[in-house]
Amino acid sequence: MKGLAVALLLVLGQTGFIAASDGITKYLSCQFEAPQLFVLSSGMILAAMLARGRTGRKALRTRSPRVMGLRAGLTVVASFAFFQAFHMLPLADVFLFIAMIPLISAALSGPFLNETPRPTAWIALMIGTVGLLAMSPGGLTGFQGGHAWAALAALCGSGSLLAGRYIGRIEKAPMAQVFWPNLALLVAMGAALPFVWQPMDVADLFWIAAYSAALFAARYLVAEALRLLPAHLVTPLMNLQFLWMVAIGWLAFAEIPATGTVVGVTLITASGLWLVFEEHRARLAEARA
Repeated sequence: MKGLAVALLLVLGQTGFIAASDGITKYLSCQFEAPQLFVLSSGMILAAMLARGRTGRKALRTRSPRVMGLRAGLTVVASFAFFQAFHMLPLADVFLFIAMIPLISAALSGPFLNETPRPTAWIALMIGTVGLLAMSPGGLTGFQGGHAWAALAALCGSGSLLAGRYIGRIEKAPMAQVFWPNLALLVAMGAALPFVWQPMDVADLFWIAAYSAALFAARYLVAEALRLLPAHLVTPLMNLQFLWMVAIGWLAFAEIPATGTVVGVTLITASGLWLVFEEHRARLAEARA
């Protein structure tokens, strides 16, 4: 069961990095347009990968070029849509749509990956979603354009994760799964950059560098996790990023969690741990058989 424990640690690390990148995105979206953030961050990520000499032809080669292209395209759309949603909506509203990603992935993993979740997995997914709703008891404040962007981002983000799982079942190519989506993001957003460019100071560049590092780490870790576990197990565990958000608010900004937040975090944590326990139990049964 070593692979299960490793996958759990990978997802826990990924949630911390993705929470950090979401926070930086919210901060930068008030000052710059999406192409400027994504061109600079993608450029930094690609430059760092090439500088380390770990992205030779062998590391970037894939046996699933069409699926990799689909993953890259969906990543571009999801990144832009999430940026727009973070700019137009409160964080709590966007997080409700992020919570939909595990349900969408679970629903689609059956027909597309032949990995239909067990009944207990569906129950755990629903418990986690209830927990996320409890963290924002006010719900959505009325459907707006930002909600449409968030819904599009959730759908494309789910598709990107499923494509990553498909590739991970066939080959071990985490560097390729990071490189090609970032290259697609750089090219697509670079076309619009001259029309939205704004001057930046050293502090802005620092935040973009921090965003790039966090995003690279998150994408690399989730690619490895999807190689070890089905998508319907990885995506609910990714909702543990809300634990990081609560911890950051409490420790850095002295924001005492409300009762609904505590209830929500408890339910999210319980649903994620239940999924891990059920997978561990099922694998033990298969090994004995």
